[in-house]
Amino acid sequence: MRYFIDLAYLGSAYHGWQIQPDAISVQQVIQQALSRILQQNIEVVGAGRTDAGVHATQLYAHFDSEVLLNEETLQFKLNSFLPKDISIQQLFKVQPQAHARFDASSRSYEYHIVNSKDPFKIDLAYYLLKRPDVKKMNRAAAMLKDYTNFKCFSKSRTDVKTYNCTIAEAFWEQTENELIFHITADRFLRNMVRAIVGTLLEIGYDKNSVEFLKEILKSEDRSMAGSSVPAHGLYLTKIEYPKTALFDGL
Repeated sequence: MRYFIDLAYLGSAYHGWQIQPDAISVQQVIQQALSRILQQNIEVVGAGRTDAGVHATQLYAHFDSEVLLNEETLQFKLNSFLPKDISIQQLFKVQPQAHARFDASSRSYEYHIVNSKDPFKIDLAYYLLKRPDVKKMNRAAAMLKDYTNFKCFSKSRTDVKTYNCTIAEAFWEQTENELIFHITADRFLRNMVRAIVGTLLEIGYDKNSVEFLKEILKSEDRSMAGSSVPAHGLYLTKIEYPKTALFDGL
């Protein structure tokens, strides 16, 4: 039987989602907890990866079990085993062919910036004293939807078959205390969101023009884009799936 888990985590203590040979990861911690509870070797497949220090308010993953499970009981036990910075929000049975990664149709991220020193957000948002020009950054962000090749924002030496992504939305929101960048796409490259945010901030601080973003995108050259912003301000916030019978629980 195949089960989906809807989880959230604070990424500060982890070297990202994916299992690493010499560092602790969220995937590793969840697999070990499930294997111990179910007394069988469990492999967990996530809907995507997050880099070291990146948080998730929603990430779906799936695992297979040889026996039928009581979802509510397992969710309670799993949350009891897991550290306080990882939470299982929901656990439910799906059709055997459902796949957390390959069936996902879109992923959404937020990047949080604060413009005043806040001790309660020191590890949860990027502190920038000077406010950038949000209108310019939003004009530039809107242009991202006109392109599909985002090699210029990809981490170097990334082993991918294509650098193409379809961005559905990208915009900045100014709240009373935070500046938040929202972006949704069918897929993301490694480091892509943090590189986009860094590039847009350079435009917001008048280091580059809005139109120069077109040159960066056409170049397919990572060195043309801005520096990546720190990981602790980035959140994976939503994974969406097609409305099919496979995902009645979503």
